[in-house]
Amino acid sequence: MDAIPEVDYWKAELESVFARVAGRFARADLRRRMRDYVRGLLGRAACKNGWQLAEWAGHRTPDGFQRLLNSSVWDADALRDDVRAYVGESLGPGGVLIIDDTGFVKKGTASAGVGRQYTGTSGKIDNCQIGVFAAYATRSGRALVDRKLYLPKAWTSDRERCRAAKIPDNREFAAKGDLAKTMIQRALASPLPIAWVTADSAYGQEWRLRRMLEEAGVGYVLAVPKSQSVPALGRIDLVIAQAPDEAWERHSCGDGAKGPRVYDWAAAKLPANIVFDPDPPTHHRWVLARRSLSDPGEIAYYLAYAPVGTEVPELARIAGSRWAIEECFQAAKNECGLDEYEVRRCPGWYRHITLVMLAHAFLAAMSATATVARGAAETVPVPSRPSLWQKSGGSWQFTVPHRHPGGKPIKR
Repeated sequence: MDAIPEVDYWKAELESVFARVAGRFARADLRRRMRDYVRGLLGRAACKNGWQLAEWAGHRTPDGFQRLLNSSVWDADALRDDVRAYVGESLGPGGVLIIDDTGFVKKGTASAGVGRQYTGTSGKIDNCQIGVFAAYATRSGRALVDRKLYLPKAWTSDRERCRAAKIPDNREFAAKGDLAKTMIQRALASPLPIAWVTADSAYGQEWRLRRMLEEAGVGYVLAVPKSQSVPALGRIDLVIAQAPDEAWERHSCGDGAKGPRVYDWAAAKLPANIVFDPDPPTHHRWVLARRSLSDPGEIAYYLAYAPVGTEVPELARIAGSRWAIEECFQAAKNECGLDEYEVRRCPGWYRHITLVMLAHAFLAAMSATATVARGAAETVPVPSRPSLWQKSGGSWQFTVPHRHPGGKPIKR
């Protein structure tokens, strides 16, 4: 590699990427358009819309790209599978699958799934589309590996509107959490070498999602709201409020733009579930809290399921890896035109988004290669009952009174 100029190496790798996905495009003209489109997404056009991409590629009009996205015959889901495999090979094993959604602010009412709904993109209720995404992150990098367009009930209950946007007739309403579970199941069934799953509280509070991961034997660190109930213990914020001062440890949850992101963390193991867990258990469940150094009243809460032997610094690292998908959104929007599409129908949305994922995966793979080459404030009442936090064997865990079938605690 050292003997090849960097630009030549990038060109060779991009050609290799095109070769691995070429079979998804049956005709030569489609393959040429796909290559030109992805090159345009990776190029320096100020705006990645149809006309500017066409000009960048040397086309007289954007008609060819519009046909590529809207009417040509090719399978965007098959291409997604190729992207996922490429990301796994490029970024390596032991990574974290991250779930989150992002908004695409739009005008009008015709774009598939568009409607007035909250989006973190603008931080308010806006006229937008919402995409639920999965990203894969390792110490080498991160990239998007799956996507689902969220359809509000106003859409799925109007079949004529759906048909006009070419939304399949079998597509029924699915909450964002259901879309997330579908993508997680798809990723777990693929060769993607996932070790952990993480997500924000909108997804972490879904107990079916947590149980699905436990049944698959996959570790997770999932954010939950402060009102989250912990079995046999109560609200998670009240549980954490009982933590003794010495339970809080200072750890970095990964590097940010300004260096290590350091917080105070408190974590304790939960009792084993005699119904679900083997004896001896292969995993432990935890409650976890992250407290800001500058504002101790700012606390985030998590539920975790981790292999036996996992320690708090690793749980903190997995919790912190959730920000990687935000970095994916930012890079894919700023560098590859994730949000600059001009398609209204459902197939066009999936095709544009998947081609952007391919372009972004290429950038992530190149970044990983370069890295290797370099060597590279609300008051919470504290219950008056005795603390359930006990330290044993170097880690904190909860002591919960055993109960006989009548429901009364057994005195010891």
